[in-house]
Amino acid sequence: MSKQLKRTEVPVEQTWDVSDIFATVEAWEAELGALPELVSNVTTFKGRLGEGAKVLLGCLDAQEALQTRAVKVLSYASLNQSSDGTNPSYQVLAGKAASVGAQIQAETSFIQSEALSLPEGMLDGYLQEEAGLEPYAITIQKWIEKKPYLLSPETEMVLAALGQVLNSPVEVYERSRTADLSFGSVSDSAGNMHPMSLGRHESAADMTLRRNAYAELNKALTPYQHTYGATWGTEVKKNVVTAKLRGFDSAIHMLLDLQEVNTEIYHNIHDVILEELAPHMRKYAQLRKRVLGLDKMLYCDIEAPLDPEFSPSTTYEQAAELVLGGLKVLGPEYAEIMSTGLRDRWVDRADNIGKRTGAFCNSVYGVHPYISMTWTNQMRNALTLAHELGHAGQGVMAQRYQRLANTRPTMFFIEAPSTINEILVADYILAQSDDVRMRRWLIMQLLMSYHHNFVRHLIEGELQRRTYVMAEKGQPITATVLNKVQGEILDEFWGGEVEIDEGARMVWMRQAHYYRGLYPYSYAAGLTVGTAVAKAIRTEGAPAAERWVNVLRAGGTLKPLELAKLAGVDMTNREAIREAVAYVGSLVDEVVKSF
Repeated sequence: MSKQLKRTEVPVEQTWDVSDIFATVEAWEAELGALPELVSNVTTFKGRLGEGAKVLLGCLDAQEALQTRAVKVLSYASLNQSSDGTNPSYQVLAGKAASVGAQIQAETSFIQSEALSLPEGMLDGYLQEEAGLEPYAITIQKWIEKKPYLLSPETEMVLAALGQVLNSPVEVYERSRTADLSFGSVSDSAGNMHPMSLGRHESAADMTLRRNAYAELNKALTPYQHTYGATWGTEVKKNVVTAKLRGFDSAIHMLLDLQEVNTEIYHNIHDVILEELAPHMRKYAQLRKRVLGLDKMLYCDIEAPLDPEFSPSTTYEQAAELVLGGLKVLGPEYAEIMSTGLRDRWVDRADNIGKRTGAFCNSVYGVHPYISMTWTNQMRNALTLAHELGHAGQGVMAQRYQRLANTRPTMFFIEAPSTINEILVADYILAQSDDVRMRRWLIMQLLMSYHHNFVRHLIEGELQRRTYVMAEKGQPITATVLNKVQGEILDEFWGGEVEIDEGARMVWMRQAHYYRGLYPYSYAAGLTVGTAVAKAIRTEGAPAAERWVNVLRAGGTLKPLELAKLAGVDMTNREAIREAVAYVGSLVDEVVKSF
């Protein structure tokens, strides 16, 4: 039986290099200790923003200097915690960082409140008078737009001071998931034993291993369901109460305001995809059941490989070459970023006890992005790597061309760069081979990505959409409620093609997305944009690629719908969503025909 390694046993070349942020923990501690003085450089402007444009500029420059250094402190602690949540010293780092983060938020919360309390038109006058404020114009304009929803300066300061407490639901969930959950080993059809972790063996070809892993996962999660239900219920209640206090129509309105999109866009994505994609995915499920010879199809069978004898493998080094080849179309500057990231240990690909599950990218301003994933020497890993490098590319490009405050698009757009990379690399791999089975395998990999983003994550979003409505009416959100609603959504989508058992009803317990606003549905938004842009690059070549690179350079200087429009996609039109759904349908049809 292969054993999952401890973090200390992992080869260093498989890990990311956090020493690029701080060479030692002692250096991190020293910088942590220096932050209070930087905070005082900001608070010295408190009560003085009405003195003139230069005073406001001095305040914002001091805040930017503080944020630039604070983000390194916070990221260092977060990345270490993500690499091994069982390490007590990393837990201490994370706790210290969260505490100082909340303190910074509280002590600097006066800036927005005080600026908006200035006489009408004064901020606009400042912008015209002082050229140095130009980099902050977008920030100031966003303040003005959010003015109707601000509370008193004193209340805003209290809420900011309670930031660590208000963020405790996700902290409790993440800590429990990485440090408390434990699993027994599971056997395959030959009696071989395999170590287990969250999400492991979900797409195993061996049905015995896959279903044993599913049973073990559900067995481990069940004792925590009421705890996780209460944790998520607290997150929902927090947002409902906060939205009412701020004067929003609902928590959904408040969370969409953060994404800078309206409810029509939000509902369009849910309604069109869930309704029009379902028939295609049911057809795919029928094929899977027939080809695999299943008497019944469980939730854990949805991603079982249809051609298990054909499972192309690749090393990390080989995959890196494929990724670079697929993304070369985006130009030399972008290619240089990708090459550097693959070479200089931006990627943590180890599989160790306590490591945060799933894949993610954290771009550290002034340093470089950090990517976390698990490498299993499967070609599928190459697409995951391309996906996360899409986040990294966006982070680096935006930081090269924008000031800190203007680097990040809202959550609505954040998954577009990653999905475009994934599609481009899949196309490139496809072009390298005329093997019929390879083509079919790659199409099935793309369908796996669409399943993750258009189905799995959007069903998470639908669970949010329904439970927030219930919470607004005073319904407590508990594990019992979540299990019931989750089961109803899955039943509706799969239409009887998948058996929705107790394990399927508990899938809400597996994901931290619920604690990040309306993050789940934004995957579908990003993939809609990504599908359209990848198609344009495929047909137009360099002009479409250059348009896209310019979007990446823009960072957060435009709102998400404007960024999409710059890339050539109109997200206010349902047809953009329908075209993406139709593309998925064409992939399903080709796979069905191939069998």
